[in-house]
Amino acid sequence: MSAISWFPMLAHKSSLFSRLMRRVGLVMAIGAAAMITAAWYYARAAADDAYDRLLLGAALQMSEGLVVVNGLLDVQLPPSAFELLGLAQRDRIFYRVLDTHGQTLTGYDDLGRDIDVTQSRAAPLVDNAVYRGADVRIVTLSHPVSIDGETEWASLMVAQTTEARGALVKELVSRAVLLVALMCLLALVGTAFAIRYSLKPVADLGDVLARRDPQDLTPLSVAVPGELWPFVASINHFIRRLDERVRLMQRYVADSAHQIRTPLTALSAQVSLIDDARLAPEDRRHLERVRNRTAELARFTNQLLNHAMVIHRVDSAQLGPLSLNDVARAAFRQAIPITVDPDLVVSFEASEDNPMVMGDMLSLREAVVNIIDNALRHGVENRLDVRVERGEGCGRIVVEDDGPGIPPADWESVTQRFFSTRSQGPASGLGFAIASEVARALGGTLGFRQRSATTPFAVCLELPLIREATA
Repeated sequence: MSAISWFPMLAHKSSLFSRLMRRVGLVMAIGAAAMITAAWYYARAAADDAYDRLLLGAALQMSEGLVVVNGLLDVQLPPSAFELLGLAQRDRIFYRVLDTHGQTLTGYDDLGRDIDVTQSRAAPLVDNAVYRGADVRIVTLSHPVSIDGETEWASLMVAQTTEARGALVKELVSRAVLLVALMCLLALVGTAFAIRYSLKPVADLGDVLARRDPQDLTPLSVAVPGELWPFVASINHFIRRLDERVRLMQRYVADSAHQIRTPLTALSAQVSLIDDARLAPEDRRHLERVRNRTAELARFTNQLLNHAMVIHRVDSAQLGPLSLNDVARAAFRQAIPITVDPDLVVSFEASEDNPMVMGDMLSLREAVVNIIDNALRHGVENRLDVRVERGEGCGRIVVEDDGPGIPPADWESVTQRFFSTRSQGPASGLGFAIASEVARALGGTLGFRQRSATTPFAVCLELPLIREATA
């Protein structure tokens, strides 16, 4: 279990999965649009080809009805030609037959007036046109006839509206769209599964980092694809640098603690050796101030170093089952000085249930020591009681004193660093902060009970219990 940490909000883009899916979707959309466009052109060409064959076949059958009677050109249109064109029931048919002089023999006289029929002698002409407000497909062909021993050319035009063609194109395109949409859907589903599977090593790497113990600063040894290896190498490089910084910081804290505590201890000893009996009253007052300030400096320095130690252990120490009786007893022995005022009554009461909690012995003991020390210095008048209790799902260490206590208005503030009430003086402010941080890191709370006529002021450190199986 580790302490609750607050991290700055990191700006992040959308996930790799969504970014890849958007790009694949965009590529598929472009491909689908291209395929549908191609299908439309293909359907239109196929429809034109099919109906042009019918139209040309009908025109050829009509051209077979051109006959010469008594030197004059005549035409007998076969019914089969119209039956062939009647296969497209939604379309209308227009035709025009021209003699060898370009005059209309039969049919619609205004059909194809702007068409040069001489160009159809080599091969039939098929083209789009607009006739009487309708889009038509028109075939023009020339047929040779023999009149008075000379070969001349008669012409024939057959036009058909394009409704059936358009219906066929729509049907073919709609089927193509349905097929393309189904293919794209299947491709997207398959791509989603493929991307999820391909990105699984990223999630696995995240799980490895999330499950990693805070104390473990060894490089990662996890199998990853080649694309992720630079990322893992960068993490390992950062871990090595962090390990070096942590070791340097630990050495610095240890050296600082030794270098600071030793001169302070020597200074306190030197001050205590001064014989104030030979000093003037004014000098005695100055000496007493020096002693008080030296003691405050030593206590405050110890609190700072203990606070740094507690923060470090909260982040890195391995937690284990602890007996609150053992923790409170060890803290009581450490906090109560041998030279305590003989008029002060101190007591310790263990719990018969022996409540067990998860924690770090050194940090939790330091938290209780600070609570007891704060009561001895700023609260107790005649009596101090330390006891362990078992509550519903929790264990408590209660420190009571018969002093005036802390006003309820200051309860929230006293757990902040460097806060002090008027009665505590300017040199205090880390004791409750240390206890509060330890309790919060272990999932517990630090609370206060107001003094009343029947109950003394109390500070309560409450932690959740663990089950016997876990213990």
